[in-house]
Amino acid sequence: MKHLPKHLRPRWRYLAVELESWPDADIDRRDFQRSVWFAAQNLLGDAGSADADLKVLQFEFGDGTGEAILRVRHGQVQAARAALACVDEIRDDSVGLRVSGISGTVRACEEKYLGADGQIRDERKVVFEDAQRSAVERDGLLDVRTDGAFAGATELDFE
Repeated sequence: MKHLPKHLRPRWRYLAVELESWPDADIDRRDFQRSVWFAAQNLLGDAGSADADLKVLQFEFGDGTGEAILRVRHGQVQAARAALACVDEIRDDSVGLRVSGISGTVRACEEKYLGADGQIRDERKVVFEDAQRSAVERDGLLDVRTDGAFAGATELDFE
């Protein structure tokens, strides 16, 4: 079977997406893909989500932060961004998504927008709600472990 000529092949854009959640969140590629499809279908409908054709190409998540590359059809970038804005939970874990960049190739997307996020993760003991608790620090923000969950805090909450 012959390949299609270049002018007949579908054109794609690649979205670099940053994920942030609580440090104990357990999110994998399959769960993320399912949430993206579900959000696109709810917002854009069956025909719109088929036009956007969102697909997760790369996914990495650990310690509450992660990054992914999503493939979307050339003319559907704004619709894809709107669908991603609707994702606020992945398998009962709250999550925040941010599109850090859009590129025409996967390689350029990796080089420009993904990689080391510069965040220094550190675990330390803090006093919160009159008790000593463990906290995970990322960029001056603290996620304090409370009775089986996490609470977001800053340095000002401990003075």
